[in-house]
Formats: sequence, structure tokens, C-alpha cells
Amino acid sequence: MDTLVVNYVLRERRAARIKNGRVEKLFIDQPKQRSSVGNIYLGTVAKVMPGLNAAFVEIGEEHSGFLHRDQLASFAASGEEKLVKDKRSISSYVHQGEKLLVQVEKDATGTKGPRLSGLIEFPGDSLIYLPNGRYVAVSKKIEDYAARDKWRQLGYRLKEENEGLIFRTSCENKHEEEIREELDKLRMEYRELLKAAKALKKPGKVFEADSFFEEIVEEIKKMDTGEIVVDDLRIKDLLSKSSHLPIRLYKGKENIFASHGIEAEIDKALKRIVWLENGAYLIFDEAEALTIIDVNTGKYAGKLDRRDTVLKTNEWAAEEAARQIRLRDIGGMILIDFIDMKEEADRKHILSKMESALQKDERRTNLIGFTPLGILQLTRKKTKPAISESLTQRCAVCEGTGWVLSAETIAFRLERELWEFRGQDHEAVWVVTSREVGNVFSGENGIHKKRIGDSIGMDVIFSFKESSKPFYEIRQFGNAEELNAKAGGE
Repeated sequence: MDTLVVNYVLRERRAARIKNGRVEKLFIDQPKQRSSVGNIYLGTVAKVMPGLNAAFVEIGEEHSGFLHRDQLASFAASGEEKLVKDKRSISSYVHQGEKLLVQVEKDATGTKGPRLSGLIEFPGDSLIYLPNGRYVAVSKKIEDYAARDKWRQLGYRLKEENEGLIFRTSCENKHEEEIREELDKLRMEYRELLKAAKALKKPGKVFEADSFFEEIVEEIKKMDTGEIVVDDLRIKDLLSKSSHLPIRLYKGKENIFASHGIEAEIDKALKRIVWLENGAYLIFDEAEALTIIDVNTGKYAGKLDRRDTVLKTNEWAAEEAARQIRLRDIGGMILIDFIDMKEEADRKHILSKMESALQKDERRTNLIGFTPLGILQLTRKKTKPAISESLTQRCAVCEGTGWVLSAETIAFRLERELWEFRGQDHEAVWVVTSREVGNVFSGENGIHKKRIGDSIGMDVIFSFKESSKPFYEIRQFGNAEELNAKAGGE
């Protein structure tokens, strides 16, 4: 049974696709983390970087966007031969201060701004219209060569010189007149967009895509059978216009995701350790550009020899790792440290298993293979933040590292800082600190505190403050009696 569950009733919009009782895909849309992919902006070129053949474009958001030369409308519109164009610098096609219409291809992540394209795309039911694309393409999912050629020839007849068209799989059952009408509608949308952009006096958003709704509609198109379950009449009415599958309204009191077991899968997708059914487990360590997945046998001992145990564990791990990559929406470079396999045949077997598991992923992946150290390398196209980045924030205590400086380290730092004030004309110094730092600094029966005080020529007066991590703050130098009074009243 194939089911798409849509949780639309509250501000955070979510959807999940369940196949044969397992969650295979998650879509989560939060107001603050809403994807910008597909949004169109009027931008101003802030800086041209010939060395990178790219430009940074101010779009009125927190970060400037990154625009490569090959994605410029002026580059695409140039009538020069490709070999000549490729040798030209980006400075031949754009200059600082120039105003451009740009579309977000990839969301901003971490400190990186969004990736932009000057080749604006307007998606329709059967077509994708590119006002400055200059080419015609047909979906590779249309396997019949004659049909593909027919649509390609139609595209060249319909398009104007600078325009580009991409025929989607859904065009297969459409008539030429329907295609013409859709193209005219998309051209009208572009003209309206140009009017809106002309009215703007500074960089800003011209069009905002509803990427969540678009993703849901696209997912429905991929489902041959099954049902859609929603918890809100608004989304039911919207989807009924484009869905060929039955839509059921969920009326239960329990949250629709909880009732279908999806909340547990979201919690699992946020955890560092994921247990497999056989007692083995995976450890996920995510960084900005690299994710490492470590495979461990855990409690699984196997029934035969070690080689069989390792191979079976790695098989399960390959399947679950591919599924978790989809659920977590991990992009960039991915390294999987499978349990060491000595036989080349076993590595090829796991490579094949991983390849098969990744075929369920619609995002572009590139399975590179095993390194000499036995680590599997792959890459996955990243267009938006992973679920961990969308649903969590950096820890205020450790600032996202997972580690904080120990009480010993902080106490020794205090020693070094106080040493720099030795010989000054003060009776005492007042320090506010966490109790564990004070205890380390003072030592047993205050022996180290007295030694340091004698060395620097002043008393060290502590007042203690509860803190989630070891810390200190040198509050004041001065008269011992006055500082003792202040410390006592803190």
C-alpha cells in the first residue's frame, strides 16, 4: 500500500510517503525554514569574481547569492560558438551594479548564500518554460525515441529564438493545442513578472514559490496507486484538482503523523544513533559539507562465521543508510564506514546493494566506490537544508561542537590571566565563577588559591554562580573588605 500523509492543519506543514508500512520520504515546511528554491528576485550584482567565473548578487535577503557565468541569461543569449564563449570571462557578460532577474536553485546553508540562476524557469503541468533558455529538452522518462523526437520538433516550432522549453513526462497524453495554450499562459506569467520587477526600486522578491505544495503535487504524480490522507479541508480541495488518487480526510483527535507512526520516524531521523532490527547500529555525524556514517555490529553476533556476520550487517546497513539519507535529506559528500570486508567480492556485493537502494532516491546521487581504506564514497545533490538543520539549532552551551571546555581548562586560564596582574596596587580581585572551576582553582583546603594569591600579591575572592558550562568572569579589583562585601551580596 502506497500512502501519502499530509499534515496541513497547523503552521508547520508536513507530509510523508509510506510504502509497505515504512516511511520512505519526509517533507517538512516551517515558516522560518521555508525553502527559497524557485523564488524569483530582482537582484543587483554586488561583486564580479573573474577568478571564479561567478558573481555575488544582492537579492534583499541576509546573504548575497552566488551566480555562475554559465547561468547568466546574457551568456545563454550570446550567439557565439560554445568554444569561444567558454574562453570568455564572466566580465564579458555582466558588470557590477547591473540589475538582473534571478531564481534560487539551492537554498542558503550555514554561512553560504543561495545559489542562483539567471535562466528563469516557469513550471507548468506539461512544460517548463525558460524565457532565455534557447534550447528544447524532453524528459528522459519518455523512453520511446520517436515520441521524444516528436516533442522536440514541436518545441522548436513553438518557441521563439531566445526561449527554451522542457517537455515533462506528463505531456505524453496531451494534444498539440493543449501544449500551445499552456505555453501562452506561461508567457503571460513571465510578462506579469517583468512588470512587477520593473516596479521595484531596490533588490527584492518578485515571486515566491510554494515549494511544499509543488513537492506534494509532484509526489502524487509519481504514485500509480494508493491513497492520500489529509487533515485539512483546504489542502483536500487544492489537491483534488491535480490528484488522480482518492483523497481521505482524517478526523481523528490524535495528530495525523502520530496516528500513522511518522512522529517516531522524525525523532529517529534526528538522532545520532540509528538501531537496526538485528541489534547492529549506524552512527551519523553531520558537518556542513560532509556526512560520515559509521556501521557497527552492536549486539548482532550472527549464526555462522565472522565473514557472514559482517556481510549480513553491511547489507542491512546499506539499505537503512540509503533510507536515512533520503529521510534526513542529507546532501553533499557522504562517507560510509562499513565493517571491514577482506574479500573483494563482498565489497562488490555491498556496492551493488547500495546502488540498488539509492535508485529509490529521486535526488541525483553519484556512487563513487570504496577507498583503499574500505570507506564507501558517494555524493548527493543538495538543494535545501537537511532535516537536522531545519528542525534543530546550535546548542547555546557548546555552540554546535558537542564539547565544552573542562573546569580544569577554565581554571588554568584564570590562573594565567590573574598572573598578568601581578604586582599591581590592589588588595584583592573579585571573580565570579562556576563552583567546579572555583574548586579546581582553589585545590584541597584552598592550597592553590593561597599560593596564587601570594604570587600575584592580592587576595582572590570568589562568588559562585550556577552555569550550564564551566566559566569565570573577573568582576573587579580593589579593597579586600569592599570586594568581600560585594561577593557576599552577589
